[in-house]
Amino acid sequence: MNKLFKEHLVVAQNASGRNMNVPLYRFVGDKPGPKVYIQSSIHGAEVQGNVVIYQLIQWFKTLPICGEVVLVPNCNPVGTNIKAGEYTLGRFDPVNGTNWNRGYYYDEQFVQEFAQKIDKQESIASIKLRFRQEMKQQLQSRLDATWGLGLAQHLNLKLQQLAFDADYVLDLHNGPVSTRHIYVPEFVKNSAGLFNIPHVIFMPNVFSGALDEAMFCPWWLLTDLVSKQRQMSVDFEVEAFTLEMGSQEVVSFQEGEYDAKSILAYLTAKNCLFESEIKPQNMPRKAVSLQNYKTLFTKQGGIVEYIAKPGDSVKKGDVLARVLNVDNLESATATSEILAPCDLVAILHFPSASVLSGTQLYKCFTEYFDL
Repeated sequence: MNKLFKEHLVVAQNASGRNMNVPLYRFVGDKPGPKVYIQSSIHGAEVQGNVVIYQLIQWFKTLPICGEVVLVPNCNPVGTNIKAGEYTLGRFDPVNGTNWNRGYYYDEQFVQEFAQKIDKQESIASIKLRFRQEMKQQLQSRLDATWGLGLAQHLNLKLQQLAFDADYVLDLHNGPVSTRHIYVPEFVKNSAGLFNIPHVIFMPNVFSGALDEAMFCPWWLLTDLVSKQRQMSVDFEVEAFTLEMGSQEVVSFQEGEYDAKSILAYLTAKNCLFESEIKPQNMPRKAVSLQNYKTLFTKQGGIVEYIAKPGDSVKKGDVLARVLNVDNLESATATSEILAPCDLVAILHFPSASVLSGTQLYKCFTEYFDL
């Protein structure tokens, strides 16, 4: 049966000089296999992932693992505790204004220089091991920087050190008011249907600072470089995804069980669970390239009724939202409608009914297709 080890990782210190820890649950199976890393709540208001990890822990108490699974719930205790009244304002580092999910590290030149030094006879397993070791040294050198680091980047690099050992990395998020969707790197697009998630965004090999990109960009580039050197296809079997599992500031244990089984279906397909028969659901899935995942900004401020709900398919010209202008309540111009500029699928919308002009009102799939 799996062995469970519980540790605590120091990620920050508060103003009193006390350490701020996050729990780390490590399940080790009796049989060898891949390593899995799963974290939740890098943004403080995105709490549902903690319930998903709770449900996974219940499964791993009895479901045999091949290899190892590392679970890090509530990985950003600073963000979770940034409150304004009843709202959690945990998307940005309050000291430096940095997005908590944009401080991870990737250096394309480092990967290219590493690839140039690979002997043509070296095994894939050996390359993989050395690359991990050298990448973690890069991360440690940044953590030891003479001039220090901002809080968000320090937290990100500590987590990245843990994650970079893994073959499969899942970063659990939530949108503001959102339906389930997943970010999938294009080079592993066949894995998109292994989760019970109906909306898929295919990602190019471009780094914008997020954890999934910090995981898949170096391996994707290394795969391309080594494949060209050896004039054959190589596969380091490393995958990373961001899973968006509904809306922030909402917790549901029933939905958490659904998402846990979705993750278990993926892990079963990747030979991480040798006695599992959990399979992904046969369900319609819509996909889009990242460039066609569009943001609709409001041109006017006001009080908004969101007509299109997350997950709705909307035709061009249909009403997405209705806006009330409180300065003109007596006139015929008190209300106006925001229309869909093209056929689209509404994925998420702004959480508040009060909006300023220029607000990101909706994020939508356009030019989407069925998987």
